[in-house]
Parts: sequence; structure tokens; C-alpha cells
Amino acid sequence: MPNKNRRPSALATATGKEAPDSLLRELVAHFRDNRDPLRRQWLEMMTAKGLLEGLTPGEAETESATIYDTCIDCLDTGTYESAQIYATKMAERGVLRGMTTEQILGGMLTLRDVYGRSLFDRYLSSPARLAAALDAYEPVGNNILAVVALAFIEERERVVRQQQEAIRELSTPVLRVRPGLLILPIIGLIDSQRTRQLTDQLLRAIRAHRAKVVVMDITGVPAVDSKVANHMVQTVDAARLLGATVIVTGVSPEIAQTLVTIGVDLSKMNTVGDLQGGIEEADLLLGYRVIVGEEASAPQEQ
Repeated sequence: MPNKNRRPSALATATGKEAPDSLLRELVAHFRDNRDPLRRQWLEMMTAKGLLEGLTPGEAETESATIYDTCIDCLDTGTYESAQIYATKMAERGVLRGMTTEQILGGMLTLRDVYGRSLFDRYLSSPARLAAALDAYEPVGNNILAVVALAFIEERERVVRQQQEAIRELSTPVLRVRPGLLILPIIGLIDSQRTRQLTDQLLRAIRAHRAKVVVMDITGVPAVDSKVANHMVQTVDAARLLGATVIVTGVSPEIAQTLVTIGVDLSKMNTVGDLQGGIEEADLLLGYRVIVGEEASAPQEQ
């Protein structure tokens, strides 16, 4: 009796026809009956290729058994749900452990080869039966490989996004110099996304520290475009609404020319040549009096 849960598209042969249930049951039985020797062969081949580096013998045993059985389950049921679930978990563990793309995909390709060679050995005397078996098996093997590859890529991208977010946060620190004064040193290229994050961090810091003046130093910024420049102006305006004055320092000649060329409203930006000058300007706004070394050490008249 046909399996109603089987997806015809999953087990369609290379000719577009669904493989007979009798052949599928025969293939499933073959792989299950030869589970131990085929899995051993797979482990030996992966060891020879250096694909098990970083795995303990116990992990290699557990992972290989689970992957082997998951692949046979997909062939048996005609669905890839179990492969999708395990591939996602395997990708998470693999990325965290630092496994390479070659290890993940190379291992699956090697297993596919082991399955295929076992079919050649079984049906070598019957070319027609061998062709039918390969037509039934190969689409399933390829689909499982695609599921694993996609899960691995998605996990890699997720980790990269997290790392990029962490780098952005570290690259735009808001530093409290003294009561009322914050410094925001910006280094590297800035785009619209980073500028929005910068604004959010700055406004939260202004509120948290009750800052009155912010020195935004862009000495380490090689260039800005019109969108970033306008967003910087909006950041200055937003800080002003929170009661803080922003002083921009370190504007390079190239950035200055860019700001003039693109027509940024410079009347809203308080600029000073360098960071030291910006801090001195901030101290004046805050009412601090800076005492130089000689003046501080001179004896006071009685």
C-alpha cells in the first residue's frame, strides 16, 4: 500500500517518474542491513581526508550514526523534516566549534559516495536495476546535501551578523571624560546603518550621564557621503533636543570639501580643528577652568 506521507517530488527519479515502493523499500532495507560496515567505511574515508579534525572519537561515532540514520529516514519517508532539524543543529554546533565548510560539506559528499558505491556493488550484475536504484537514491542524496549546505550557510551568516553588530558597538564607544562631558571617537568607514547605531548609542549616553557637551571626533573617518553627512546633522539636532551641545572635531580637508560640495547645513554644526581643541571648547561651555602645569605648581602669594 502506498505511503500517503511520501512526497512524490522528493523521490522522483531522474526521468521524472516516482520510484516504485518496492524498490524504495529494498534500498532502505539494504542501507539499514549494512549500516555498520557502511558507516565504518564512511568514518575511515573521512579520517583519511582529515574531515574529522576537532572531533573526539565519541563525537565522531555519535554524529556519524545520527547523520546516517537521518539520511535513511529521508529515503524511507520521502520528507526532509528530520534532515532539516538535524542540519540546523549540526550547523550551530559546527560553527561554534569552528568546523570548516570543507568538513561539513565534505563529510556529506563522502557519505553520498559511500551510499552510491554500495549500490554499485549490490546491483552490478543488473545494469537496469542499478540505474533504477541510482535514479531513486541520487535526488534524495542531493536534496539532503542542499539542506545541510543551506543550514550551514544560514548559520554562518547569522554568526557574521552578530560579529558585525559587536564590532560596530565596540567601534563607536561613548566615553565619559568628566561630569557633563562625553567624547565619541569614530574610526573607520561609516555608513547609514552605523550612523543610526551611533546616534542611538549617543542619545542613550547623553540621557544616562546627563551630559551637556559631546565632542564627536571624526579624525579616523576617511570619507563621508551625503546620506551620512545629513544623518550627522540630524544627530546634532537630536542631541540638542536632549540639552547637549555637539562639537565636531577632526574634520579632514577631504571631508570638509565634501560637506561644502553636497550642501550640508554647516550652521548647525559646531566644529573645532582637533580633539584637544574640542575638549578645551567643551570645558569653556561647561564653565571649567583649565590650569596648566606651571600655573598649578606655582606658589600662591600670602
